[in-house]
Amino acid sequence: MLPTDSAFTPWLLGAVLVALLGMLGWRAATKDRREYQRFKRYHSTQRRQAMYRKWLFESMGWFGGSTLVVLVVVWGFVPRMLAQVETWPPMEWFRDVLAGSPLVSGFIVGGAIGLLIGLIALVFFGRNATEVPTIGDIHALLPRNRAELKFGWALSINAGIVEELLFRLAMPALIFGVFGNALLAISVSLVVFGALHAYQGVGGVIGSFVIGVVLMAVFLATGNILWAILVHALFDLRSLVLIPVVVYQVHLPEGERRAKTADVDESVPSVSEK
Repeated sequence: MLPTDSAFTPWLLGAVLVALLGMLGWRAATKDRREYQRFKRYHSTQRRQAMYRKWLFESMGWFGGSTLVVLVVVWGFVPRMLAQVETWPPMEWFRDVLAGSPLVSGFIVGGAIGLLIGLIALVFFGRNATEVPTIGDIHALLPRNRAELKFGWALSINAGIVEELLFRLAMPALIFGVFGNALLAISVSLVVFGALHAYQGVGGVIGSFVIGVVLMAVFLATGNILWAILVHALFDLRSLVLIPVVVYQVHLPEGERRAKTADVDESVPSVSEK
């Protein structure tokens, strides 16, 4: 962990920030977009599973590894950043409301649970629909059989852990360590999070930015990154597990599935489970 009061620390953190943003930008502009376009053309489940596996290991290695390195370096700035956030008028008002009425926290938790139940209910209500609305171009990502479904679980949980630690904790603390401004740190990290979903189209960028704002609000309001990790993982599980199971019944053997008038990705035939 770098000393938080050294005159050289912001310069060192600036170099780390440039390297991190450069790596993420290169992947988003070239590798992610190219691989996703190729993935969308795959009909073989073996090739799809190979790409799922590749993405999972790369996320754990590149994103997870860089996140751990950055957290070790900037951990001393995390409490400073959160302390500055607490001085914002909206946060002071929020804390005063919580202190004045214990029921408020219950309403907040209940509202979050209600929102989650509502999102899950929409999946069940739309199980007979011919097309499931999604945020961004992610239809090709949805598992198409039982063999692929396990990757839906793994990718969802991995994204919840790795992306929240990186974009809600490590990157904001790193930017704060360079500039000393919590609002700038949080804003830039949200923009980067949205931009990295450019391979999903404009809808994916905007939707991811909005989701990032919600997840950041969960983290700042609770002061605990575990809540943001949980919400993120549940949201992804809804997309990559619940929708394929409830709507497309991918957990059933091929012969037992209900006939559907539309497929997951523009009438792409279902793939073999072998």
